[in-house]
Amino acid sequence: MENKKVSFIFCVCTGKCSGFKDLDMWDFVNTVRAEYPVEYAFIHPMLCDEDGERFFADFLRKDRVYFIAGCAAVMQKKLFRDAFEKAGLDINKDLVPLDVRNMTTEKALETVKKALEAAGQA
Repeated sequence: MENKKVSFIFCVCTGKCSGFKDLDMWDFVNTVRAEYPVEYAFIHPMLCDEDGERFFADFLRKDRVYFIAGCAAVMQKKLFRDAFEKAGLDINKDLVPLDVRNMTTEKALETVKKALEAAGQA
């Protein structure tokens, strides 16, 4: 994974998910973007919806690893499996799903940092 560029996506479940009430989504994504070893970081409103599928079709590349913060890791793998397969990616190697629901901004940042370190990206 060390040779791949890191893309970071924060899927906010329309921005109204009660699981993100203690997380400042703008500070979170801006800190990841500016201070962590990622090519870029951004917020997507709902990757599991139809526009999320279209987005993945345009966005997924083989030279990247995708860290996606949002809902449960198991759900992300179920929801995004088809899109990763269509792009020729292995969901178990090319996706690092991070469940950041019910966390403060600081705890979510710590979770991302630890995941990057574990993947050899820090």
